[in-house]
Amino acid sequence: MRCAIYIRVSTDKEEQKTSLKYQQDLFYRYVEEKGWDIYEFYIDVQSGTTAKRKNLQRMIEDAYDKKFDIILAKELSRLARNGELSYRIKNLCEQQGIHIITLDNAIDTLNGDTAMFGLYAWMYEQESRNTSTRVKESLKTRANKGIFSGSIPPYGYKINNGKLVIRDDDTPKIVKRIYNEYLAGKGRDSIARGLYNDNVPTPAEIAGKRNVGNKWNDSTIKLILSNPHYTGILVQGRTTTKSVTSKKREKVEPELQIIKKNTHEPIISREVFEFVQQQMKTRTKFITAPKKHLFTNTMLCADCGSKMWYRSNRKGYICGNYARYGKKACSNHAIKEQLLKDIILSDINPLAKQIDRDHFIKRLEFNTNKSKMKLEEQLERLTKQISILKGRKMKFINMLVDGKVTQEDYNEGIAANNFEINELISERDTLLSTIEDQKANDSTEYLKQELIEFLNFEELTPEILHRLISKIEVKEDGTPIIHYRFSNPTPVQKQ
Repeated sequence: MRCAIYIRVSTDKEEQKTSLKYQQDLFYRYVEEKGWDIYEFYIDVQSGTTAKRKNLQRMIEDAYDKKFDIILAKELSRLARNGELSYRIKNLCEQQGIHIITLDNAIDTLNGDTAMFGLYAWMYEQESRNTSTRVKESLKTRANKGIFSGSIPPYGYKINNGKLVIRDDDTPKIVKRIYNEYLAGKGRDSIARGLYNDNVPTPAEIAGKRNVGNKWNDSTIKLILSNPHYTGILVQGRTTTKSVTSKKREKVEPELQIIKKNTHEPIISREVFEFVQQQMKTRTKFITAPKKHLFTNTMLCADCGSKMWYRSNRKGYICGNYARYGKKACSNHAIKEQLLKDIILSDINPLAKQIDRDHFIKRLEFNTNKSKMKLEEQLERLTKQISILKGRKMKFINMLVDGKVTQEDYNEGIAANNFEINELISERDTLLSTIEDQKANDSTEYLKQELIEFLNFEELTPEILHRLISKIEVKEDGTPIIHYRFSNPTPVQKQ
């Protein structure tokens, strides 16, 4: 545990200097007792009613960067005397995984003791709720005047003095194209594929967002098809934040939304929009969930890396990128499912027949017992080494208290010491996990039955597939590259 220690005194008078030294000594002993590490002391000589304390702000910034694990303070008043700052510090605990402990035992988030923080947080939350209410009322007023409150207008529009205005480019035509193609019977994926192949800029690209892709998708088409703004109606307040402490949004009931008609020029007629909504509901009823097949999530396109999709009319798989976006994205990389099954079975069955099962079981039992003894010896050795290194940490902190080393030297020594401890703990945990696994599977009879069942399979099941194969890549000509877990991947010539 890396500790950030915050100390605040009100003035730089002599008696406060004595208090400062006293607080430092308290923290030295507390950290030594816990066996933790000191990341840094953050010391301010200033009133606790203000948040504009240089070292407090630096500590908060370091906390957001996760430079330490715990904030230690003598008491809550040393950290903050106002609700807003208390709530901000509370957020460090909840969002960044930073624990807070006060030496007066009022707060200890490691033990779930945050009663005082709850009081401070509640006070600030009330003010935040009042502010949020005022902001929402302001947005309602703007909405009732027909003013668009969003930062990004719907695709095909721009914002001019708070009003939606049709853009003077091709985007309004694209909106009409999407509606017309949907009414003509095309699915949303098919419409998206056509726009991508025609190099039509996406809404994110038009909005100037950074690091966006150039592919249209089903969800983007759905948003455009279900947006009533295209009919000249302004519908606002469709979602709201769940609370002042959460950014998550939830839907608002239609009767509570703010709807203003004829606020801007429509791109789509009301009749067309309503018919599309009916069609979307009707088509959804007949859409069946895609079925998972044997090689789903195991087989990839060797060129673009996308998952292979099963197609019942082909009785096999094709590149998912090709299936969704066509030739511009990739080629089909088709392969039959039965062919792939036959290839894998022909690879595995000869190997299974060559195994001497009785000899394998005896050797496995002997090696297991030998391995257990070796692991126990390693575990004992690691435990002793960890204990020695933890004792060395206490020596480091005593040298810091006595002034025999600087804070910089202490940090370097502790960092090196902790690195050794963490390496050993990681090694120890791996050993413990291995020992537990051996105990759980230490049954010769069980191993016999499982081995016989596993080696005598005649059908390729998902369980056997995932045990034997990590992934399968399919080349453009349909040749599979099978990555067996027991050998190097080998391309298999199609028969």
